[in-house]
Amino acid sequence: MAPWFTNGTCDPFHPESKPCTIGNYVVYAVDVAKPEHVSTALKFAKEHNIRVVPRNTGHDYNGKSTGAGALAIWMHHLKDIEIKDYKDTHYQGKAIKMGAGVQGGEAYQAGYNAGLQVVGGECPTVGISGGYTQGGGHSALSSRYGLGADQALEWEVIDGEGNFITATRDNEYSDLYWALSGGGGGSYGITWSLTAKAHTGTPVSGYNLSFTNDGMSQDTFYEAVSLWQTVLPSVVDAGAMAVWMFTNTSFMITPLTGPNIPVADLEALVKPFTDGLTKLGITYTTYSKQFDSYLEEFNAMQGAIEVATAQYGGWLIPRSVVETNNDGLTAAYRHITEDGATFIGVGLNVSKALVGDVDNAVLPAWRETLIHTTITTPWKWDARSEMLAEQDKMTNDYISALTKVAPNSGAYLNEADFRQPNFQKYFYGDNYATLRKIKAKYDPNNLFYATTAVGSDEWTVREDGRLCSV
Repeated sequence: MAPWFTNGTCDPFHPESKPCTIGNYVVYAVDVAKPEHVSTALKFAKEHNIRVVPRNTGHDYNGKSTGAGALAIWMHHLKDIEIKDYKDTHYQGKAIKMGAGVQGGEAYQAGYNAGLQVVGGECPTVGISGGYTQGGGHSALSSRYGLGADQALEWEVIDGEGNFITATRDNEYSDLYWALSGGGGGSYGITWSLTAKAHTGTPVSGYNLSFTNDGMSQDTFYEAVSLWQTVLPSVVDAGAMAVWMFTNTSFMITPLTGPNIPVADLEALVKPFTDGLTKLGITYTTYSKQFDSYLEEFNAMQGAIEVATAQYGGWLIPRSVVETNNDGLTAAYRHITEDGATFIGVGLNVSKALVGDVDNAVLPAWRETLIHTTITTPWKWDARSEMLAEQDKMTNDYISALTKVAPNSGAYLNEADFRQPNFQKYFYGDNYATLRKIKAKYDPNNLFYATTAVGSDEWTVREDGRLCSV
């Protein structure tokens, strides 16, 4: 998923004239089955000065699941799932306890079997307890229930000294709970399990729409893009979450997910957009259906996603930008996509008013966000110098253009530009200083490193991929 970080190591395009080395891949691995295995592995790494890489699925765009010379602590087989009743001073209701290896699709199935809905990623192979929830985690259910981090109730975690800790919002490890819930993965400890809120199952509607620029001017095409942005607030305020993408030639909503929204109502929410398309003379196709459960809607409308090989950058666009400078936002998107990049948008409402009584380290800019923007450019395995230039363009052109439109916002750290200047501010906001202190408390020997993670600015990566302290 992160071809940049393999550095062309022994892939099928590797020149025969060059030596084939392990490169940036890990060289040791422990397939853990109990917490003591993790503690022993951490002590071994500390004793021998070996880099540590926690790994479940490797579903990461920014190279956090690999590292030259590292010891991978493989959590993938920790598949225990328990549906339980949970009660503390902030929440009373159903919950799901998931081992660190549980993936989204497995959690959705377990939730479905119990008549529940579980918040997780749009791809079924994303591990919920790892970097997804620890990084914030958007979901097709987010406009109804909030981000993944907003669901966290209890963490079981092994800290940097090998201690097994249960962290909740109210116990003596509440600082660790806070950091793990949105403050970024790979920094504070190795998660053994997550207990998260589970919500009563409801019918869920799905909606797809697509059109191309055939027979129209580019001005008309981007007018349609702009129109969709103006319709989006009422869509997400109704509890729906949208995923859409466009290039300079095609536009697709794929899908719009409406938990507990009848399909007729979901179609009505989109009607101002489709009426506008008709007025613009644009021919479009749609598909919509109501399902009895989230799992059924997910499998039919989202389902498996192929592993992507692309370069990524991202920026969070506040609702206020669409309300006051939608033309400027569309102009930035047009510049980026007409230059050859692809836009992927997530439209959602995870405001403080929606999520209610939560306390976590989620980037504050999320609470004002209407559009999580991801920009991608295709990866070419046999054109390393061209990819270097494309990555430079991502940082200094595309993301820079979006930053100018929304200078006081930030980025979703799991789907952002790994070369983002001042990532401390834009990925963590005002939380960074506190997060760094928490890391020092639970990882005093700095065993945990990941690209753009808290404390990573105190290290540098050599050309051979090895870590050195600054």
